[in-house]
Amino acid sequence: MSDRPASFPSATGPERKQSASPGPGPGPGVSHLSHLECSRCGAEVDAGVPRGLSGCCGRPLLPRYRLEALRPLWSPFPAAARPASLWRYAELLPAAGPPVTLGEGWTPLLPAPRLAARADLEHLWIKDESLNPTGSFKARGLSLAVTMARERGLRKLAIPTAGNAGLALAAYAAAAGLEAEVFCPDDTPAVFVRATRLLGARVHLVRGFITDCARLVRERCAGEGWTDLSTLKEPYRVEGKKTMGLELWEQLGGTLPDVIVYPTGGGTGLVGMWKAFAEMESLGWIGRERPRMVSVQAAGCAPIVRAWEQGREEAEPWPEPSTLASGLRVPAAVGDRLMLSAIRESGGAALSVTDVEMVEGSELLARLEGIFAAPEGGAVVAALPHLRRRGFLGKSDRIVLFNTGSAFPYLEALAAAPWPPSEPPERP
Repeated sequence: MSDRPASFPSATGPERKQSASPGPGPGPGVSHLSHLECSRCGAEVDAGVPRGLSGCCGRPLLPRYRLEALRPLWSPFPAAARPASLWRYAELLPAAGPPVTLGEGWTPLLPAPRLAARADLEHLWIKDESLNPTGSFKARGLSLAVTMARERGLRKLAIPTAGNAGLALAAYAAAAGLEAEVFCPDDTPAVFVRATRLLGARVHLVRGFITDCARLVRERCAGEGWTDLSTLKEPYRVEGKKTMGLELWEQLGGTLPDVIVYPTGGGTGLVGMWKAFAEMESLGWIGRERPRMVSVQAAGCAPIVRAWEQGREEAEPWPEPSTLASGLRVPAAVGDRLMLSAIRESGGAALSVTDVEMVEGSELLARLEGIFAAPEGGAVVAALPHLRRRGFLGKSDRIVLFNTGSAFPYLEALAAAPWPPSEPPERP
């Protein structure tokens, strides 16, 4: 990919005062947020007031930064003095004041040699997001969303969730002194519900799917003046997720992998990383090369896979979604166009795996590499043999799998799965 930049102008912690509005000149450690942009038509809107979807197209708004001004000021090596959290990238984040942080981000990138040998691969890593403060990658996005909500003077925040996002909102809202209303399907794993309530959020159990929760959130926000923090329906969760891509580049010594395999529900992580790569190119850190982005979904809920296979730009809602991986049970995603665009532009792919394969993948990752992955993480492990058989992965490709959360909240569901655990696999 690109060469390492040579210098790093200054160290900064997340407590440093930042400015997200145009000022006399940019500087290191300070947000360079310029405006928000409609992801469909490119219309620009002011970033200084609370925003949902774009008023022009009803599509996600994406934060844009003054990258040309930042380029000569910021080269991120060496970075030892930067905070070991996502806030090490303050210049590419929107916060104007102290962030609401619990230490999220800078999760380990772990080599997986035994799993690699089993899949006949030479270079394989696991980006383990289960070590975030609330046990999943959702902590990244909610840290940013709650930080920006507090900056904008918002007091009551609402979210539809399959579990992890609600838990993360509850934690960050508690840290910020804000109120949280969490709407989740009534079959959400009980540990998520209990933990979310323990953190002070008000939990609403909804009969139906996460789309039904989203409808109720939308109605209550309109009627009661709450702020909707649904996936990609506010501009800043994606900024927290994009730091996964920035971290990958830094942890791989100033290069990017050839392939990223990512479990996809709402898709904010995939969209965020793709956005990060474009910003990194504008800063001169990388060239035009990109990892091939692979979206993995559940066979019982695979709207992105179906749209990709049919050559569509948008994904039709999936009827009667069913999977034990609650984070993948997203029948309709507002970021569908952005996901499909990233997959196609990267020369990537989309595929689905069964629940049985997910459980086997989680078990394999645990027994071979000691990583206790949620079913979503098991899904990307299960995708490997499919991708190898299709010839999509070369033996020497540098591949990163994302485990987006911990298996602990899923223990009851995994124990009740209607299939026996396999025998411990032989170690190569």
